[in-house]
Amino acid sequence: MFKTNEYFGGKVKSLAFKTKDCSATVGVMAQGEYEFGTTSKEFLTVTSGKLTVKMPGDDAWKSYGPNETMIIEPNIKFKVVSEGDSSYICLYK
Repeated sequence: MFKTNEYFGGKVKSLAFKTKDCSATVGVMAQGEYEFGTTSKEFLTVTSGKLTVKMPGDDAWKSYGPNETMIIEPNIKFKVVSEGDSSYICLYK
């Protein structure tokens, strides 16, 4: 059914579920800086707030706002700055 995930001392929380085609999470992220790792390809769409991301090998940070989607490759670590409380949905494929 649903699974609750909590990271970084409760500053990032998500609710995991299965869609017809893949696994997904709906989450919230408090203001702060984080580093995440992936095991599968992720399609992360910001639903509110702003996330600024730095992928490995990139010199520049890129910002994503509401309704913008970033594609994150599997088996990497990437950095995220949430400039305020933000929310997202992530599809794992």
